[in-house]
Amino acid sequence: MAVFILAVFLSAFLLFQVQPIIARYILPWYGGSPSVWSTCMLFFQLGLVVGYGYAHFVVTAFRNRPRLQIGLHFALVVLALLALPITPDPGMKPGPEDTQPILGILKLLAQTVGMPYVILSASGPLIQHWFSRVYPDRSPFRLYAVSNVGSLLALLSYPFLFEVVFTVSRQSLLWSAGFGVYAIVLLATSFLFGRLRVDASQTSNEADVQDGAKSGLIPNRTHYLRWILFSACGSVLLLSVTNQICQDVAVVPFFWAIPLSLYLLSFIIAFDHSRWYARPFVIPAAALSVGMVIVLLNSSFGSGSWSYLWQIVVYCSALFFACLVCHGEIVRLKPTSRYLTEFYLTISVGGALGGIFVNLVAPQIFDAYYELQVGLLLLAALITWQLYPVFLNWRRGLSSNSRTASFPKVALVWGGGLLWCSALAFMAFSLSTQIQQEKKGVISSSRGFFGVLKVLESRAETGQVYRTLYHGQINHGLQFVDPKLRKIPTTYFAESTGLGGTFEFIPQRFEHRNEPMHVGVVGLGIGTIATYALPGDRFRFYEINQQVLDLAKSHFTYLEDCRGEVDVILGDGRISLERELSEGRGNNFDILIIDAFSSDSIPMHLLTKEAFDLYLKHLKKEGVLLVNITNRHVDLSDPLRIFAQEERWAALRLTSPSDGGVADSADWIMITRNLSLSQELLKAKRLFQWERTVPKKLFWTDDFSNLFEVLK
Repeated sequence: MAVFILAVFLSAFLLFQVQPIIARYILPWYGGSPSVWSTCMLFFQLGLVVGYGYAHFVVTAFRNRPRLQIGLHFALVVLALLALPITPDPGMKPGPEDTQPILGILKLLAQTVGMPYVILSASGPLIQHWFSRVYPDRSPFRLYAVSNVGSLLALLSYPFLFEVVFTVSRQSLLWSAGFGVYAIVLLATSFLFGRLRVDASQTSNEADVQDGAKSGLIPNRTHYLRWILFSACGSVLLLSVTNQICQDVAVVPFFWAIPLSLYLLSFIIAFDHSRWYARPFVIPAAALSVGMVIVLLNSSFGSGSWSYLWQIVVYCSALFFACLVCHGEIVRLKPTSRYLTEFYLTISVGGALGGIFVNLVAPQIFDAYYELQVGLLLLAALITWQLYPVFLNWRRGLSSNSRTASFPKVALVWGGGLLWCSALAFMAFSLSTQIQQEKKGVISSSRGFFGVLKVLESRAETGQVYRTLYHGQINHGLQFVDPKLRKIPTTYFAESTGLGGTFEFIPQRFEHRNEPMHVGVVGLGIGTIATYALPGDRFRFYEINQQVLDLAKSHFTYLEDCRGEVDVILGDGRISLERELSEGRGNNFDILIIDAFSSDSIPMHLLTKEAFDLYLKHLKKEGVLLVNITNRHVDLSDPLRIFAQEERWAALRLTSPSDGGVADSADWIMITRNLSLSQELLKAKRLFQWERTVPKKLFWTDDFSNLFEVLK
């Protein structure tokens, strides 16, 4: 039995360890968008369906031919070994012509981890089937719990161990070696199964009927439908909660691992034993936690008053109890072991349908992230469907036995039903109100791979009308509609901020040299920075999202009003700069501005040593690197200061509070060798002391970075 347990555990560990490894590897190639992880999850869910489908085919087509099952499976294992290592080739990086990131990611994953992943996916149900044949008196469903323990350990060990200790490239090699060990353990497992002698004339129908009476059921169409719907609901909630967390904090493995770990934990609890899923406790807990999520959602743009830790706790609590309900109800309907692989295949189909809805369907039918609301409503509907027969049985029991039908019991049954219906109505009303509140003042909204963009039109206390671009909950630019005011730079880019001070005191401006400047900007926003251009200047913006450019041109006029020359280069800023350098087109910027945050999410690949080395190659000798680190949750100053020390450049802090008007509170870090600029900023009292005299020793690279070290 230990061999079977080890094989199932190891296959599950590798199955879920490869997910954060490969997603972390390709994340910088796609702008650090939260959609990278959800797209990877879609691929893994589809791979799970393929693997479970293959396992079901092998079991049903060759049920009484164990050696043929072994031979076929090991032939595919050999093909998977030939596909190693799983490290993606740099030539797979997307170019400007790659306008469909989701298709690009799915293709990349299929080429790198496709075959090994399908083999590992099939191993769980296939080995459990082998186990049930070798040990017919043991329940194979306990091995499913072992499988989920391996998956959970893989996810939790990644952000706390593997990501902290090993570089991404080393992680890839270690995983490939682990797959080789798995192949050896699988060989031992197949040896035990291969010794099994099966009498082809002996059928197991009677045994299955008895087994079904004791520990499972013979499924019908309704059971298949419920398996799919509950599994899809859990998948939708998992992906939507992960998106909700990542778009406002950071797209890092830790924030992928927490929701997925809770999702798997609900599987472990539900499948280990039916006694762990207690409806009287779990369903009320799910209702309470979902209610807290609805309160948080209705906070809308005021959710900044909620700490990021408290938001994560609320979302993750709701996810755990909701998924425990979904998976607990699935286990209540589990079939006899004869339908084992079919059962798992159906569950995987439901999970894949949830992933398809979130990644492919929702962006087409919604202009914002509404799949969380859809998932919560689906959960409520499914629970009602499951509990309605219980309510009917209680009501019939009271009506058929008038002696036991006391008034308190009748009141309890009908009161409970009325309370449940009222809760459903309130839930639907609250979610509808939240959606309507989000749409208030919105004159344009668009959703794509990189998130949700909204343009709001509002009126200030002075009566002036202004428009604001929001990415998630974060303001990415504000402009007044009045032609007399529309050229004023606002928010993080106002004249009183570090950015404004840089343009005011840079020698080309301050010393009246009248030299045209070449300025690079990673991150367009609404183009506010273009207001600092003078005739003869060249401003070159790098923007990964076509929708941002479209809104900047259609609803704002900063680019149109620019007095200098403006170019907008579509594509990830770092990849575009790398491509220009490889083609011998260094930009020789006077100022290079890094302002590419998506909501509060951190684009880690823009803050590594390799990224800064690239920036410096595009700067003049006396050039200025300016980084906007304004953020509610993390302090990014230390990695920048350490990098400046390594390169012997000065790192200066330019912090400005909100003035209650056009300027928002902003934190800018300047890295430069321009002593004249530094001195003038010091004289003008635009420089500020660091919060720590000595910075933390944080040296981030493409292979290694740790967000925990910079949390506020």
